[in-house]
Amino acid sequence: MLAPLLDALRLTHARHCKRRWELLELGSGAMLRSACRRAGPSVAGRSSVAIAGPSARPSARAADVSVPSQPSSSHLHRFPTTRISAQSRRISTSAPRASASSSSGSASKAAARDFSQFDRLETRTFSIISHVDHGKSTLADRLLELTGTIPQDGSNQQVLDKLKVERERGITVKSQAVTMVYDYDGPRDDFISAFDDGFAPKPGRYLLNLIDCPGHVDFSYEVSRSLSACQSALLVVDATQGVQAQSITVFELAKQKDLAIVPVLNKSDLPAADPDRCALQMEEILGIDTTLPGQEPLLISAKTGRGVDSVLRALVERTKPPPGVEDGKLEGREGPGFRALVFDSWYDQYKGVVSLVSIADGAVKKGDRITSCHTGKRYEVLSLGVNSPEMIPTDVLRKGQVGWIIANMKDMSEAQIGDTFHLSSEKVEPLEGFAPTVPMVYAGIFPIETTDFLKLEEAIQRLALNDRSVTVQRESSMALGQGCRLGFLGLLHLDVFRQRLEDEYGHAILVTAPSVPYKVTWRDGREEIVSNPIHFPDDSERKGKVTLLEEPMVRGVVRCPEEYTGEIMQLCAEHRGEQLDVSFPPTASAIRSVQMTYRLPLSEIVTDFFDKLKSCSSGFASFEYSEDGYQASDLVKLIFLISNTVLDSLSIIMHRSKVLYNARAWTKKLKDIIPRQQFEVSIQATTGSKVIARETLSAYRKDVTAGLYGGHYERKLKHLNKQKEGKKRLKALGVGRVQIPTEK
Repeated sequence: MLAPLLDALRLTHARHCKRRWELLELGSGAMLRSACRRAGPSVAGRSSVAIAGPSARPSARAADVSVPSQPSSSHLHRFPTTRISAQSRRISTSAPRASASSSSGSASKAAARDFSQFDRLETRTFSIISHVDHGKSTLADRLLELTGTIPQDGSNQQVLDKLKVERERGITVKSQAVTMVYDYDGPRDDFISAFDDGFAPKPGRYLLNLIDCPGHVDFSYEVSRSLSACQSALLVVDATQGVQAQSITVFELAKQKDLAIVPVLNKSDLPAADPDRCALQMEEILGIDTTLPGQEPLLISAKTGRGVDSVLRALVERTKPPPGVEDGKLEGREGPGFRALVFDSWYDQYKGVVSLVSIADGAVKKGDRITSCHTGKRYEVLSLGVNSPEMIPTDVLRKGQVGWIIANMKDMSEAQIGDTFHLSSEKVEPLEGFAPTVPMVYAGIFPIETTDFLKLEEAIQRLALNDRSVTVQRESSMALGQGCRLGFLGLLHLDVFRQRLEDEYGHAILVTAPSVPYKVTWRDGREEIVSNPIHFPDDSERKGKVTLLEEPMVRGVVRCPEEYTGEIMQLCAEHRGEQLDVSFPPTASAIRSVQMTYRLPLSEIVTDFFDKLKSCSSGFASFEYSEDGYQASDLVKLIFLISNTVLDSLSIIMHRSKVLYNARAWTKKLKDIIPRQQFEVSIQATTGSKVIARETLSAYRKDVTAGLYGGHYERKLKHLNKQKEGKKRLKALGVGRVQIPTEK
């Protein structure tokens, strides 16, 4: 009985499957025909497409949707190509006149992007330096477009700013290197050589190495190491703003490296632009004689691209090639004598450690054995190449080039910034590295979960190896557990580092005020260095057990224009500074500068002193300091209590003269950030047994008498007393359980 029924089911299923395949085949053919109609017959070079059925038979519909192998001339206008004009050197977008011209244009572009020939071109290595928001990243985008390194499609914005924090904040915090090829058509009729020997470059193709670097003073170390690999620098100044503070800072760094400076006035097309005033500022403040050949400012608009082609021409004409790289000759640029300066590195989870190097001598090829001058370890070159702007492998890197090297390095500590690589079979003199920096701001970083400390420490070490301006030391707290004490060049540097830890490594962290090592001399004669406020003696212990308390001191040197002298003196006095010397050093600019030497407590400068200094001097002041021993001081420990419970993590050591002000400020801040409870919360600041500041956080209160109308007052009093007793019990259970939001 079941056999006929099963046969009928099989037949129905077979028909259903056949119908589904026909519908699928019909739909695929219709979609392909629709796509071909939208694209037109100009999708040349593609083979015919056919839709086959389940038996792999040629479909009748496939003939209807086959794609022609040659484009129709009537449809060429739909696909414009990018070509470079030989006269103006500007990129223009227009349609090709014939298929032959299109093929020749693509052939020339392919030749220009032939990375295997990069090592045979004459090189120029340069950087772009400027004040923040003067158009440095926009100019880099236009240079990449003009040289054909990236397409000119209008979508290029901050191409070299690859980090998430850079995109969100609109600033550059990490150096990037990119290689471009520029077709130079020779000097123009009005060309005047910028050199005494009459140097003039020859027409031809040039290899331009751009090392983009930050503009903010908090990342001056990143700028310094980038400039170490350069021959020249584009000094970009906003024509509407003029020379500003960080323009001076980066200009001085470039002059210390003896780089050729090419002045550029950006945003010159705006109505508020004043090029004459900016040129005068360059002469008076920076000491640049803009009337000399090769030092006249270039008027450009990086946003619209106007005048940017003159920047590429100036890079070739105002900068000499490195010795031995003239005309891209290979003599003296072979393997022997290879030396490369490591000025950046990062870790790739698939490729390992990637070292960004500038080749100073010789050449290196894939398979060569190289040695690190710093560690003495030997490695095999597994891969090498250039960034243009993506990573492009090449066969060789020669003198004058900037590129990346991947060797069998497993740890970023092996690729030290400032290290020199050389061939293992040779002994060479190491290249000059980078001087260590002095931190301006310190902070303690702790994980939210104490079990994540090892992972957090590894992430910090990786970022610190890539940014040598960050100093790292272990630190412990009774309340927060294990953490790290980090030194930075400024508060923005600290904030960016914190965000990179969260974005790139996914760590939730606590950032606390830094601790400073104090010296305690006990009555039994022993000396102890105390950096944790928990171990610091309070007022009750000091009277009978402590002989002397000392704090670390620094000798600081402040340089600024003379007009800011009064504000800076007042700032140093507020931070308990002792003036040692005032002098007026000679300067090349017309603005007179002052140099002041102060002796300051270290605890006064590790937090916000440098930011206040920049604020009161409009960013023109610079600050350097060095350790200067210890000095006796009247120090106290400020303790905070929340609902009569001591909060160890907020204890602070400070001078007695500042205790009252800080106690009031902290208690008010805690009152604002602690959420209200069902019971009253007291916030107290104490020194020893004396309460010097207090704030009270009122409790939530429900109107328990709202439903009572009329009657005797004792009815309402009964409900109020009941509520009062309940809050008292809740407070007794909630002692020490008030949570302070960590994100605030």
